[in-house]
Amino acid sequence: MQLGRLIKSIITLDPELIPETRIEGLAYDSRKVKSGFLFVALRGHLQDGHNFIEAAIKNGAVAVVAESFREVKKEKSDAVFIEVPDSRAALAALAATYYVNPFSGLNLIGITGTNGKTTTSYLIEAILHEAGAIPGVIGTINYRSLNETWQAPVTTPESLEVMEILRKMADDGVTDVVMEVSSHALDQGRVRACPFRVAVFTNLSRDHLDYHHSMEEYFEAKSLLFRGLDKKGGADNPKAVINVDDPRGKDLIKITNVPAITYGLRQDCDVRAEDIKTSRTGLTATLITPSGKITIRSALIGDYNIYNIMAAAAAALCLGIAHEAISAGVSSLKGVPGRLEAVKNNRSLTIVVDYAHTPDALTKALTALKPLVEGGRMITVFGCGGDRDQGKRSLMGYAACKQSDVVFITSDNPRTEEPMAIISQIEEGASQSGATRYNASSEYKRGQTFYFIDPDRARTIKRAVEMADKNDLILIAGKGHEDYQIIGKEKRHFDDREVAAEAAS
Repeated sequence: MQLGRLIKSIITLDPELIPETRIEGLAYDSRKVKSGFLFVALRGHLQDGHNFIEAAIKNGAVAVVAESFREVKKEKSDAVFIEVPDSRAALAALAATYYVNPFSGLNLIGITGTNGKTTTSYLIEAILHEAGAIPGVIGTINYRSLNETWQAPVTTPESLEVMEILRKMADDGVTDVVMEVSSHALDQGRVRACPFRVAVFTNLSRDHLDYHHSMEEYFEAKSLLFRGLDKKGGADNPKAVINVDDPRGKDLIKITNVPAITYGLRQDCDVRAEDIKTSRTGLTATLITPSGKITIRSALIGDYNIYNIMAAAAAALCLGIAHEAISAGVSSLKGVPGRLEAVKNNRSLTIVVDYAHTPDALTKALTALKPLVEGGRMITVFGCGGDRDQGKRSLMGYAACKQSDVVFITSDNPRTEEPMAIISQIEEGASQSGATRYNASSEYKRGQTFYFIDPDRARTIKRAVEMADKNDLILIAGKGHEDYQIIGKEKRHFDDREVAAEAAS
């Protein structure tokens, strides 16, 4: 693509002032720049791309877009330098132009919220299949297009990768794309160029305060998905789907400029659930919608999953999908990797792995699972990630001990923090709950909550499994689908499901 055509999306210049330069690709990482590339310098959380402009030119960049060139010796280069007020906005526009507006002809469904994004995305995908659509997914677990699946390094990639993926999906024949949209992605403008047909809000609770610093900043980031909805924004008849049982749901309704479909358990919700029944094998319910009732039979365990089902059903109704396809789609989904996922094992123990890594998610998981414990103990294994929000650690310790009979506090992804320093912060909440730390001289008594401490996650899981009998239920929380553990800066293979299954063999 010619440089002149490409940069029309970000600035207005006299065509005669723009060199006839062919752009062979875009990059915002100087290490990925090749000959003929346009480099966009982004200011990141840890690094500033403006410090790597000269490295990008050395690697072959023929044009550079940045917010400032103060430190660059432009006279020593033949590259074209284009200054913009916001290079993230520029990257989104450039990527959309370079990949020829790949979202044209696609229905984009964006899902944001602290918890429930992944399960809701899987539900919508299943419903779309039943409706005869060809869905693609961009999410936490992986990215999926037709029969191809590839690893997801982050929930929502940078705008350049978003447009590249959408182009691939469009070329593959995908009709609808379900996208989990993280608060980081919204704050950094990664989906700025995406015209969403439907935007879904699941809930808001404490998370990512290491990045956003306050719950208000966190909410403001989430709200950007809804502020960006506009009837003139390119999508056909865009709509918002909002959980109004969450306290911030009403705030989002005030923000959005398009029709909002509400869901929840209150009588005044557009989509609500009645006759909810849960068991170890799933849940059943009846959804009441503006267009009639929908019978729900789901293999998803946990009463909170009714909210994910309502969100998916409401999004499907916004797309004009029939009740029969919604019901069939929900029924067809047998589970989501790492989301209250049962671990098959040779001892017939009930072991569940879940991604719950926030106080709210852990509380909801335990609340859902505890009624399923019949005559046994609720045993919980969890830790908290390093280099992340420290304020939630004691809250998670408190939540785990309040709703469990036995708790094992261990490492999650400690990253560059000392594992025992993280664990001691978790223990503050555990001790506040009234639970007792177990030691060699402790006499274990049923009815009293004990907690164990061991930074070795594999050893801890094995210990929990060895303690359990057939009436107990073990929840291993925090990592879910992840098949790695980050210790220091090293990423090692580690899968809670594999470790638990081996321990119970």
